[in-house]
Amino acid sequence: STKKSKRSSIPLPVAAIRVLLNVIRRSKAETMMGLQADLREASDVMVNFAKLGGPIPAVLINNNTTNNTQQQQQQQRYLLAGRSHIALSSGCELFLKYVTRASLETPDFTSCKSQVLERGERFAEFSLAARDRISSVGGPFVREGSVVLTHGRSRVVESLLLRAALVEKKRFRVMVLEGRPDAAGAKSARTYEKNGIPTTVVLDSAMGYVMERVDMVIVGAEGVVENGGVVNKVGTFSLGVMAKELGVPFYVAAESYKFTRLYPLNNSDLPEMGGIGESLQFLDTLNWSASGSRKNDDGDEKKEESTPTSSLQDVQDYVVNLPSTVEVQNPPCDFTPAKYITLLFTDLGVLTPSAVSDELIRLYQ
Repeated sequence: STKKSKRSSIPLPVAAIRVLLNVIRRSKAETMMGLQADLREASDVMVNFAKLGGPIPAVLINNNTTNNTQQQQQQQRYLLAGRSHIALSSGCELFLKYVTRASLETPDFTSCKSQVLERGERFAEFSLAARDRISSVGGPFVREGSVVLTHGRSRVVESLLLRAALVEKKRFRVMVLEGRPDAAGAKSARTYEKNGIPTTVVLDSAMGYVMERVDMVIVGAEGVVENGGVVNKVGTFSLGVMAKELGVPFYVAAESYKFTRLYPLNNSDLPEMGGIGESLQFLDTLNWSASGSRKNDDGDEKKEESTPTSSLQDVQDYVVNLPSTVEVQNPPCDFTPAKYITLLFTDLGVLTPSAVSDELIRLYQ
């Protein structure tokens, strides 16, 4: 189970780099141009899947619950939609840039291929260790007795805060915004609570209400753009504006392979990322909870002695059905300009937003 846990925690861009390394091993191309074409095709396939999702794997279909097949397909369709493709794209672009550089340095195809594989493996291992390095540089900023506010579920933020609590033995509290519509923050709260960190889950809409009680904000990022701003789970922009207004330090923890050659000036400039959109449902959770539902050991709400069918009906009773003329928007990410960011914690060290462009030049040169 430990091996399974490690595999499941591998960042998507690192997994993609490993896929590209396997493409190199299996490619039948006899020239660098042919090899680069194979790598570009594989990269495009992965990025498109991250944007649009894909067919539901047969292993996920339970023949005893055929009535839920449509729902499962809908979940699979949006499994990767939107949120991860910026980081995936930048990771693939970095690797392809590296292959191009290697081909210029070593003209011989066989030697170049071997060199790319060897250095590519080192690059993958370096990227995999990024979270540990970020935790080391960001941990000292978490002060004893402080209150930390975070948003969504970022593995690197979790790693940073867990190190501060378990390794550096600091006592602090964490406030987590719930992170709708996927309850990402609530899921992250479980991790903190299981590791003994006092944790409070807060409604997304209450971020301004609690901001005056916190000492710092730490968020992750889907991408760090050229102007030093970040793309992250929707709501991060609002959080940054409120933090600056109240004088609360706003930190971003992100791996360097998420540095991407985008230069948005506002949210309208972000690339199309997709979203659940019209299939998103709105649930009156307050009245549903008041109706008698209670939590099981995993923190999920359920009716006592209810069957799966009756539980589903219980939930449906509190779904707010909107007229077809009402448009539903569910942007997965937003853009937070550099002026709202205090510092970035990265595997390259602690950076100011203005230093990002210099690092991007070094990464892609």
